[in-house]
Amino acid sequence: MPNTVVTNPDTIPSSMQAIALIEPNEDINLTDIQLPVPQCTGNELLVKVEYVGLNPVDAQFAKSGFCLWQYPHVLGLDAVGVVVKAGKGVFPGVGERVMWHASIGEQGILSEYAKVPNYAVSIIPQQLASDKAATLPCAGMAALISLDKLAVTEGDTLFVEGGAGAVGQFAIQFAKQRGADVFTTASKRNHKLVKQLGADVVFDYNDKALCDKIRRELGPQGFDAVIDIMGGESTIQNIELMRFCGRIACLNPLPNFEQQLMYRRAPNISIVSLGGAWLANSLCAQQRMSFMGNLLLETVSNGEIIPPEVLAVDFNAKAVSSALNNQLAGGFTGKQVVKIS
Repeated sequence: MPNTVVTNPDTIPSSMQAIALIEPNEDINLTDIQLPVPQCTGNELLVKVEYVGLNPVDAQFAKSGFCLWQYPHVLGLDAVGVVVKAGKGVFPGVGERVMWHASIGEQGILSEYAKVPNYAVSIIPQQLASDKAATLPCAGMAALISLDKLAVTEGDTLFVEGGAGAVGQFAIQFAKQRGADVFTTASKRNHKLVKQLGADVVFDYNDKALCDKIRRELGPQGFDAVIDIMGGESTIQNIELMRFCGRIACLNPLPNFEQQLMYRRAPNISIVSLGGAWLANSLCAQQRMSFMGNLLLETVSNGEIIPPEVLAVDFNAKAVSSALNNQLAGGFTGKQVVKIS
């Protein structure tokens, strides 16, 4: 084990505040607890957490639990903080501000301190605020992976489901950078937002004649590619809107498909799983997340990509429980971010 270096060991306490799930529950009731500060070895960094971005997956698993979790389980996957302890010669070093998407199979990062392998983090540019950086990992990486899996190129017609959500906002902007014609859905009050982000055509997802209006706008050929964000029955609808042998990237579990639909559309289905990088123990995939983090930070810092609005959440169990219930209810366009320190 390498020797560790710290700016001032006395400033790192032995225990820390955290927000945990005592057991999965439908109401998403979390608890404030005290835990020991994580001990780091090898190439692990100890980070003093500043902000944690909340995601729908946090809320979903707070209800159902996850097969690898032990309880109490600390929630949270998207983090920003400052390195306070690192092995000798390990990069990035003490004092660097970093961003990362954590392993879903281990303890989360809704806590004052967290540990993370050094190869999984991205260094935050000085000009970018920490709370804005916390909006990027899960949603931004999911959008980038989706576009890569779909091999979206100039001239493609792309349908982004739920364009006003965080994943949708990133997907629209990066797809336009690649030269795609972007169609999306949003509530009427958010049509202006997604248009400003670059969407070429916007439909009201509450419109009962949605599919007919899409076909009239697009023509009979169907979409080349679809980013399927909602899952469930909407996945079936999205495949119906694709051309024969079109491509679809799915961010949620697949429904049961009728055989006739599969023959008629012959879709190329890709599954988007950030957690898989950790669950498969794929070092390459984990490092790729760091590279995607670098791209997100760079494009947001230089103004090429506009991140979702920050919606501040207090660091206590009651506030985070309420915020996670809001995640599942939806209806907002920003990104809920917990200020830890």
